[in-house]
Amino acid sequence: MRLFSCKVNMQKYCSVCKASFPCGSNTPNQPCWCSQLPAIMPLTDSEDCRCPSCLKIIIKEKITDFVQNNPVQIAIPSQYHSKELVQEIDYYIEEGKWVFTEWYHRKRGTCCGNGCRHCPYNHENVI
Repeated sequence: MRLFSCKVNMQKYCSVCKASFPCGSNTPNQPCWCSQLPAIMPLTDSEDCRCPSCLKIIIKEKITDFVQNNPVQIAIPSQYHSKELVQEIDYYIEEGKWVFTEWYHRKRGTCCGNGCRHCPYNHENVI
C-alpha cells in the first residue's frame, strides 16, 4: 500500500518527470487526489510523490503484472479497490464509449453477462 504524507494544498514536483502538481487537498478533511487511485505500491524512502500521469503509469504496470501473474480465481483484496472509477485504470474511452478493463472486472468478482471485451470469466453469464 502506498504511504502518503500529503499536506493541505501543497505544490510538489514529480519524482519521475519533475512536473509541478498540487499535492494534498483544499481542506484538511478532504482526501488528496491520489487517494482515489488503487493503493497497490509502497513508496520507498528514496521516492516522493508522483504527478497524476506518472502515478497512473506505474499503477497500470503493477496491475498488468498482477493480472498476468495471478489466476482469475484470486480475488483482488478490497484495499486495492478505489472509491470511484478511475479512467485508464478501471476503464478507458474508445469512440465515446466506456470500455471496462480486466482490473475492473476482477474487482467486480463475477461476469456481468454483457459480453465485455476484457471479461476474465470467459463470458460465463452471457446468454
